[in-house]
Amino acid sequence: MGPRVNERIRAREIRVIDETGGQLGILTPREALDIARERGLDLIEVAPNAQPPVCRIMDYGKYKYEQGKREREAAKKQRQSEMKGISLRPVTDDHDLEIKTKNILRFLSDGDKVKVTVKFKSRELSHPEFAQAALEKIMVSVQEAGTGVVERPAMMEGKQMIMILAPQREGAPKKPSAPKAPKSDENSKATAAPETTSKNGDAPTTPVPTAATPQGEVATAG
Repeated sequence: MGPRVNERIRAREIRVIDETGGQLGILTPREALDIARERGLDLIEVAPNAQPPVCRIMDYGKYKYEQGKREREAAKKQRQSEMKGISLRPVTDDHDLEIKTKNILRFLSDGDKVKVTVKFKSRELSHPEFAQAALEKIMVSVQEAGTGVVERPAMMEGKQMIMILAPQREGAPKKPSAPKAPKSDENSKATAAPETTSKNGDAPTTPVPTAATPQGEVATAG
């Protein structure tokens, strides 16, 4: 049952709060309703058990929307996490794997854990690497989306390989991506020798390095 609104308010006196949160004092329902009508709003009883009852002047549609939003958020917090199941074959084509990965991401976003099971036939047990590759692709997609973490890594249980994923906790840091290798800069080679300009205004020339003369020797013209 929703709150009493407008003419349905039966108390003799009410404490009135306006749309800005200001206190209008204690009025009769008729006085408060007249004020609400003048402002194009409604009179809503928000605390019927108070003495006197408390009513707010506001838009009833907006009130219902905010009330529904609060109820949905409260229900989401109280909702228990479920364990969803996804089954694969050791060799799964890319299209099927993509569909199953999308379902896994959706389950994790809803706050549910996911048990991913790869079922083997007898002759397939000799090649577990195919199942490991499929689970690796799923794990990478989950980490890139930031919706979940690996709660239990892939392990063999009889003729099955099982991995369990859990939702990403709120506020938990995402797995950092691998650092990128620095780009090679072709311009960061040895710096060329500075150019000098001749006194007569000729084109700039680059000085040619000469071999150092050993100490104690005298250079002679050839």
